[in-house]
Amino acid sequence: MPFEAESPVEETEGILFALARAVEQRDEATWGHCERLALISVTLGVAMGMDRTALITLYRGGYLHDIGKVGIPDTILCKKTSLTASEWAVMQTHCARGEEICRYMKSLDPVLPIIRHHHERWDGTGYPDGLGGEEIPLLARIVQVADIYDALTSRRSYKEPLGDLQALDLLQQETRRGWRDPQITEMFTQLHGQVISRIALYSELSNSSLDRKRSSLLTLNQFLAWQT
Repeated sequence: MPFEAESPVEETEGILFALARAVEQRDEATWGHCERLALISVTLGVAMGMDRTALITLYRGGYLHDIGKVGIPDTILCKKTSLTASEWAVMQTHCARGEEICRYMKSLDPVLPIIRHHHERWDGTGYPDGLGGEEIPLLARIVQVADIYDALTSRRSYKEPLGDLQALDLLQQETRRGWRDPQITEMFTQLHGQVISRIALYSELSNSSLDRKRSSLLTLNQFLAWQT
């Protein structure tokens, strides 16, 4: 079979996916976060009856959501203690930085709202724009819930991982506090036992590289087949 060169669009997107993986590798504690987050987000999208285009957007958005952290200094990104107010202000810029990095790729237009708005809160107290309720793009709300759960259940430089039930309880507490979309949290909770809890296992079994967009979409296709 003759070699088929990638188009400039595919090649550039592949570089961005590799950059997202490089951000992960700056901190061993976040290894695999993007892949797990992308697959959890797709799981929620499938349960909500979204079409394939939306599912691919969720996957790409989940994978690229933190790409803006490439511009955050290691002294802040990998700090083992609480951030100061000024350090937290720098950390919060990663959403806008990520949007800026990806905005020149027309094919990533649908992903930009996920990157920019995955830290907004249902009650309007999030960042960077203080959006609330359904002002927050739906796909960003989905990625946010997946992001919170995976962060809670993963070891980070500043904390030990929570167990699944502890993480679910904290996610529900935050939802009652007004931070998360209650319908998405409810769906996440319903799916957790039989589907979402298996995603970490799937990620460990998957031997496909996600450094290139083509491999990422292959993994998505395999995952959609695996979970049905």
